[in-house]
Amino acid sequence: MAFKFRCDCPITSALDVLGDRWLLVLVKQMLLEDRRTFKDFIESDEAIATNILSAKLKLLEEAHLVTKSKLPNNKKTNLYQLTEKGLALTPVIVELALWSDANLRDWNTIMRKGAELDQMRDDKANFIKGVKQRYRDQFDSNAFDV
Repeated sequence: MAFKFRCDCPITSALDVLGDRWLLVLVKQMLLEDRRTFKDFIESDEAIATNILSAKLKLLEEAHLVTKSKLPNNKKTNLYQLTEKGLALTPVIVELALWSDANLRDWNTIMRKGAELDQMRDDKANFIKGVKQRYRDQFDSNAFDV
């Protein structure tokens, strides 16, 4: 599928791909919540519709942000994994979490607190490095070559 970008601006180009309400949520779920299968995503609190989830996973795959393979013990179930390009979004996810915590907490009174946000604030670079390494350690290293 050919993708049409609106203009030559790098920010607008990134938003053309990532700027809808679901793509970064899916990346966050893979990265921080260990979601890997269609069923995992469907069962999340964010409540994405199945047709939207299918389209967004396909777009993430076409953008080489995720790879799709079969589970070794269940050839019917697809396994979605972030590529290095997808993992490169980790700092974006962390910055969004920190910005949201600092600027939206009064508005969203149910926003969770916790040690993870404290770790992000206290040592952002080390938190990002640790998240990426933990994610890589879950999978065979050749999954990140795309």
